[in-house]
Amino acid sequence: MSHKHIDIDKVMSELTLEEKISLVGGKDFWCTRDIPRLGVPSAMMCDGPTGLRKSLNMDQVDSGSVPATCFPTAVVLASTWNRAMVEKVGKAIGKECRAENVSLLLAPGNNIKRSPLCGRNFEYYSEDPYAAGQLAGAYVKGVQSEGVGTSLKHYCANNQETNRFSVNEQIDERTLREIYLAAFESIVKEAQPWSIMACYNRVNNEYVVSSRHMLTDVLRGEFGFKGFVVSDWGAVDDRANALHAGMDLEMPSTYGVTDAQLKKRAGEGKLDLEQLDVCARRILEFVNRAAETLSRGAPKWDVDAHHGLAREAAAEGIVLLKNEHAVLPLHASKKIAVIGEFAEKPRYQGGGSSFVNATKASGALEELKKLVPTLQYAAGYATGATKHDEALRAKAVEVAAGCDAAVVFIGLSDADESEGFDRAHMRLPEHHNALVEAVAAANKHTVVVLTNASAVEMPWASKVQAIVEAYLPGQAGGLAVADVLMGKVNPSGKLSESFPKRLEDTSAYLSFPGTVTTTTYSDGVYVGYRCYDKRRMDVLFPFGHGLSYTTFEYSAPRVAKAAYVDNEAVHAEVTVTNTGKMAGSEVVQLYVRDVLSSIDRPAKELKGFEKVHLAPGESKTVKFTLDRRAFAYYDVARKDWVVEEGDFELLFGSSSRDVRGAVHVKVSPAVPPPPRHFNKNSMIGDVCSYPPTASMAKKLCRDFTGSPMQPSFIHMFQEMERMLPIRSKVAFSAGSFTFDDVEALVEEANRLSNSK
Repeated sequence: MSHKHIDIDKVMSELTLEEKISLVGGKDFWCTRDIPRLGVPSAMMCDGPTGLRKSLNMDQVDSGSVPATCFPTAVVLASTWNRAMVEKVGKAIGKECRAENVSLLLAPGNNIKRSPLCGRNFEYYSEDPYAAGQLAGAYVKGVQSEGVGTSLKHYCANNQETNRFSVNEQIDERTLREIYLAAFESIVKEAQPWSIMACYNRVNNEYVVSSRHMLTDVLRGEFGFKGFVVSDWGAVDDRANALHAGMDLEMPSTYGVTDAQLKKRAGEGKLDLEQLDVCARRILEFVNRAAETLSRGAPKWDVDAHHGLAREAAAEGIVLLKNEHAVLPLHASKKIAVIGEFAEKPRYQGGGSSFVNATKASGALEELKKLVPTLQYAAGYATGATKHDEALRAKAVEVAAGCDAAVVFIGLSDADESEGFDRAHMRLPEHHNALVEAVAAANKHTVVVLTNASAVEMPWASKVQAIVEAYLPGQAGGLAVADVLMGKVNPSGKLSESFPKRLEDTSAYLSFPGTVTTTTYSDGVYVGYRCYDKRRMDVLFPFGHGLSYTTFEYSAPRVAKAAYVDNEAVHAEVTVTNTGKMAGSEVVQLYVRDVLSSIDRPAKELKGFEKVHLAPGESKTVKFTLDRRAFAYYDVARKDWVVEEGDFELLFGSSSRDVRGAVHVKVSPAVPPPPRHFNKNSMIGDVCSYPPTASMAKKLCRDFTGSPMQPSFIHMFQEMERMLPIRSKVAFSAGSFTFDDVEALVEEANRLSNSK
């Protein structure tokens, strides 16, 4: 294969119509088309959010794949809250791609976790767009630092597996901008992925692959995307429409079927030939970037070193949810029972297109046996079983009762959660729950280790002393779990998603997954912790939660000054001290609250985080810089991000529910908002509450001074009056008000508004 740089202008001038059409479709399942007569090579792309999945057969998706490191899944990487660690993993995956001459990795997945039920949540980073954008963006930077491109997916709102190939997602514009597009926007602006993968689903009645608004106006025009757009495999509904929309590459190959469609449209004068040139050029630009990397040769990579990195990343992403009486870390001198077949036969990755042919696989049991000479093991259940085995459970209880502590490994199987389908509930298998209950009754020092892709219900949570969320931690996950349990690693993971108490508490409960054709995002911007905070609802474990074997104290936070204009950076800081006896890392989280907003906004939103490592007794000052967007909301009428003048509270904490300190700042818009325009249907209350027109209150509102009515009735009438349109003055003035008077009031209101 040639790895020479091509002269794109020269090639474009010599391409035939048929060759241009061939460039915007795949050669096979994984490669772009080559054009030998012009020296245009093919470039290969492969799956791999958790590691490279290079198929053994270029024309099949299920032909097996080359061995590669199976790193922790995205949910674990996100739980590290460590940009540097995620970038390091991305760089290692990029190196493995280069070794196999792979030029584009179809990753990362960055859809928002709208519901815990989504079968693909293990591939996604967070319920919060800021966290998702920062951490998935670090992955992009890591992979691309090796000269291998990423394809950020699935743009946009591919938040469920049910009917994902055609479902019509109905999302209001503000929600789309603030939640579902924001995570993609920040990565495009900060990391510039080589490619964006357009999703299967529709958004607001239009397939995204055929939406010029989504692919060209928003993605390129507003976000500044410079790369190429590839379809999800088989997502294109109309090839000519998709081309016009700015969808550059259809995958996989249709072996001439859609090429013929495009050629026919061209012959009829119905094909956008200028856009065809644009798309073909983008593919050639990708091929040139790929050739530049391939010309450097295939590097060697160290299997053991990458396994070690997978172990390190997994350990940092494990979340200690509960640790009563400091039952963890365990002591090797004690008699420890390990219960549950997941300890011996780990489930460490998700099912579907991300499945990696791991170079190694390490279970926790094997490592724990090396560390604890007196360890006793009982299976407790058989993996894949759907009901309990009384003999296995009885043996587990017997073993647990005779030990100082019992560690129970439970969770979900591939049959419970995977790409291709959504969960029907948040429950763990009943025989797993029953096993925990039985072991906890036999040994008060019971620890539960969870294997799962997303939030689960835990009916036994109050009956065990410790809960460790391991998620799907990759091929070295068993080693990482042992490291955390035994204290070789001090846990520092934090949840990047909320754990509700019940499925019924989730924001999307009434609308997920919707009907066969449509899903309505009726929860609006209130996804995850935004919902639970607004409803002041208790959760099992909050967003951002995660314990340590040490303790941290926060100083009072500080800001550089008390008032800012919104085009200035807001500088804030807080000092964190390790007050325990063990070195550890703390994730300092910064949330912003609009103290008094004219629109409905979340109680607080994550706008910054930093992870800091501290020795016992050590203190470090953690600094944050907030830009305008940290204080803004999306104004649909103005089609822009708006900062309202007023007070904002900066909340510093260890989780969304563990706020350690707060400080206020006043933020004012650098550019005054445009004047409001009033008409006869404008509400009286809007006119009276708007500062430039507030002086009209006496003309618009009835004076109840000296009224014989009871105070409660006066209050009722005052509140009702605020909601009346200005024109209603005619109906409620006993003939003293005319429509000419209404027109005069409207003119006066607009004059005052424009003169502010």
